[in-house]
Amino acid sequence: MPIEALQLSVFIIITVIIAWLTYRKVTADIAQQGGRGTGRDEVFLAGKGLSWVVVAGSITLTNLSTDQLVGMNGNQMALLAWWELSAVVGLVILAKVILPVYYRYNCTTTTELLERRYDDRRIRAVIGLLFLLGNVFIFIPAMLYGGSLFIQTMFSVDIPLMWIAIAFAIVGSAYAVLGGLRAVAVSDAYSGVLLLSLGLVVVGLSLSAIDFDFSGIPADRLTMIGDDSSPIPWHTLLTGMIFIQIFYWGTNQTITQRAMASPTVKEGQRGVLAAAAIRLLVIPPLVVIPGIVSYKLYGDIGDAAFGTIVGDVLPVWLSGAFAAAIAAAVLTSVNSVLNSSTTLWVCDIHEPFINPEANLKQLNLRITVVLIVMGLAMVPVYATADSIINLVQELYGLLSMPILSAFIVGLLFRGVAAGAAITAVVLGVALYGFFSFVWSPFHYIHMMFFTVVFCVVAALLVSKLWFKTQPSFEPAIGFG
Repeated sequence: MPIEALQLSVFIIITVIIAWLTYRKVTADIAQQGGRGTGRDEVFLAGKGLSWVVVAGSITLTNLSTDQLVGMNGNQMALLAWWELSAVVGLVILAKVILPVYYRYNCTTTTELLERRYDDRRIRAVIGLLFLLGNVFIFIPAMLYGGSLFIQTMFSVDIPLMWIAIAFAIVGSAYAVLGGLRAVAVSDAYSGVLLLSLGLVVVGLSLSAIDFDFSGIPADRLTMIGDDSSPIPWHTLLTGMIFIQIFYWGTNQTITQRAMASPTVKEGQRGVLAAAAIRLLVIPPLVVIPGIVSYKLYGDIGDAAFGTIVGDVLPVWLSGAFAAAIAAAVLTSVNSVLNSSTTLWVCDIHEPFINPEANLKQLNLRITVVLIVMGLAMVPVYATADSIINLVQELYGLLSMPILSAFIVGLLFRGVAAGAAITAVVLGVALYGFFSFVWSPFHYIHMMFFTVVFCVVAALLVSKLWFKTQPSFEPAIGFG
């Protein structure tokens, strides 16, 4: 059997097995709950039936897509592990501080919490729309581009990048439309076991390829203390980094939706903490070591590093299995973002403002098609980036810190006008845009810190001075 045929056969077999196992598990769970497989709670919250194991696996693989594996390894330096190590803090804060609040308010979306705290549905719609914009123009195209680039470089195929991205988009959309959150989460868990296991094999074989000898690699590629010119200067860990992690893990619908889909808050917390343990112990070597080794073997080859070294160090049959694992990571990340985006549109915008009695199945299909087409249109833009992971983080700062400020104010204060919080969000987007595109006095992670502080202060002042309210410190959060 030719090499290409063997790789392709293994790839197809494993992909089909994951789909079959997902189908079996989903249908069995739905049958156990009385056959309710198409209702609102089933589509958006998996019938509140996700065990902590599925929550942990789904959170892990939803985040660990090719924008992480390709992008972080593409920097070819150890420093990028700080994104994963600091994520542990964000996950612990989600589990112990924020998640109990979502359960207390019985939220379907994270933005529903804003409506409850501000007593205004408009802020829920505005923030939900901003999340949607980030998903469509940043996360979906970055995931599709990263996965397509990996397949292209690993197999050294001449298939145009866009055709591979379209294939990922079609299959990922099918999961999101046909199976809802339960299918997405279950496929995440199965795929996660495969990806993490084979990923550690890649790490071991990569180290073996250089005889565990890091000599000849520049010190700045190996250090964990970044200087001012590095992607992550050490001092940014003390300012914006923690807010980035709180935003991503604590307010991002794509992540928190899994944790909110457990039968109890305790079950959801166990899943989140298990995901934090995986993030601490397993993920860091997976996202930096292959890239560092590839620097010694091939030089500075950027985002092509991960696919190139995987193609070289894995035996032929195992490379097909790893391609299946990567494909699963792309599919589950894409369908996770699509499912959460549909949830935001339906719950935050369509039902409150357009049609509260819309056909959920048809609406889900239409929204998914629109989102995936828009995401595909952005793939060529990401193909021109020097570093996909740095581009994603920098661009998302336009939305992430202003959005986070609305949550901080809402969770800590009462009596703040929703219009004031929305005004602060708009000002924050403008401020960070100015820092990014006009004047950049500091690293963009520092600028994120300044942006979120500015937005919180602006919301309180605008509410007091313009809307004539009296904000009071009444935190909704605790530790549990």
